[in-house]
Amino acid sequence: MNNNFYSKTFLILILVSFSLVVNAENIKNLSEHEYNFYTGNFDFSDDKQKAVLVGFQHQNENLKRKTFLGNASPITGGFITENSAAYVYTGVEWNYALGDKLKFTPSFAPGIYHEGEGKDLGHALEFKTEVQASYSISESASLGMSYNHISNASLGDKNPGANSYTINLLKNF
Repeated sequence: MNNNFYSKTFLILILVSFSLVVNAENIKNLSEHEYNFYTGNFDFSDDKQKAVLVGFQHQNENLKRKTFLGNASPITGGFITENSAAYVYTGVEWNYALGDKLKFTPSFAPGIYHEGEGKDLGHALEFKTEVQASYSISESASLGMSYNHISNASLGDKNPGANSYTINLLKNF
């Protein structure tokens, strides 16, 4: 990995830490926010383009709504790869409890993709579909694994897509 990747990752971690400190003033509302810190392998199915990624996602518990598909809530997040590709998204996730400690979470999130030195996905507008399984390790933390696919739904001249998997730390603050 190049130094530029480490610099950007460090900057992201500083910004996340700063946002948590700023929100600490309103401590009673912090438990209503779930933060998902994740890392994994971007486009693992393409040997020439696969890359390490790090990401962050926010979900506000106050905005959950019961729908005919289950409990839905908005998500916002983004990730960056070691090749300076970046994806920023907002969408919706559904949470399904599978017992006391296990949760299944599918999601859909349109977003903006910048290829940097990474894979050309064919268009700036991309759509991320994801499935995640997580296991509660405490009242406010879970560990999970997820798989996602990013595609432009043939909006561009080409649509190679990207398949990724990640390891997730989900924390309620």
